[in-house]
Amino acid sequence: MSPRDIAYENALPEGAIAASPFALRGLSVAYASDPVVQDIDMTVVQGSMTAIIGPNGAGKSTLLKAALGIVPSLAGQSTAWGQPLASQRKRIAYVPQRASVDWDFPTRVIDVVLMGLYQELGLFRRVRPAHRDTAFACLERVGMQDFGERQIGQLSGGQQQRVFLARALAQGADLYLLDEPFAGVDAATESAIIAVLKSLRDEGRTVVAVHHDLSTVEDYFDRVFLINRHRIAEGPVASAFTQKYLDAAYGGRVSLKA
Repeated sequence: MSPRDIAYENALPEGAIAASPFALRGLSVAYASDPVVQDIDMTVVQGSMTAIIGPNGAGKSTLLKAALGIVPSLAGQSTAWGQPLASQRKRIAYVPQRASVDWDFPTRVIDVVLMGLYQELGLFRRVRPAHRDTAFACLERVGMQDFGERQIGQLSGGQQQRVFLARALAQGADLYLLDEPFAGVDAATESAIIAVLKSLRDEGRTVVAVHHDLSTVEDYFDRVFLINRHRIAEGPVASAFTQKYLDAAYGGRVSLKA
C-alpha cells in the first residue's frame, strides 16, 4: 500500500472543509529543488486537539509555516472555516518553536504577552490598565503571574515557553497552532501547558500541535495527523495512531509496544 493510498483511509468527507478551522488542500513546499512536503491534504475538526507527528525531516514544522505564509509554498491552499486562512488571522494564534526566537531581545515578560493584544491596542499601541489586567490574567493561567517584570532572556526554557503560550492566550483566538510546544521543557511546564491546551479544547477552541513524543500522544490528543513528506494518515487517535500507520511514517523504526 502506497503512502497516498494509506492517506485517504481516514479522510473526512469534502463537506467537512467549510466547517474546519484549519484545512489544507494540495499543499506542497520545496527548499531549492528539494521537496519538503508534497500534495498535503488535512482537515482539522473543530473543538479537537490534533497532533502532527512524523520522523525528523518529515515536514511537520514546514507544514504549519507554509500554511501561515511564513515560508512560501509551491502549490495548494490553506483555509480556516472555509475562508482563505490569511483573512482569518484575527482568530488564529501561532506559537513558534522556542529555538527560533531571539531571547536576547531586551523586553519584559509583560510586554511579550501584551503583543498578543496588538489588535486591541490600536495604531498608537496605548496600553491601558484593562490590557495589563488581561495580560496578567493570561500569565496567571500558565503559572507565570509573578514574572511580569522579568526580562524574557532571564527565564528558563520552560518559563519562556509558558510566556509565549500566555501571549497566544491574550489573543483570545479560536485556533491555536503550536510548533513543538513541549520541546526542551521541564516536566512541570509540560504538565502546565497540556492542562491549558485541554482547557482551551474544552471551551470549544481548536488546538493543532507539532509533537515528537509518541508515548504521550494517546494521553494528550484526540486526533493525529501522520506525515512523512506525504500525508500518511489522519483521524481519531484510536483509529489513526496504529502500528500500521507508524510503520508507514517511520519505516518500521518505532513501536507502540516500546
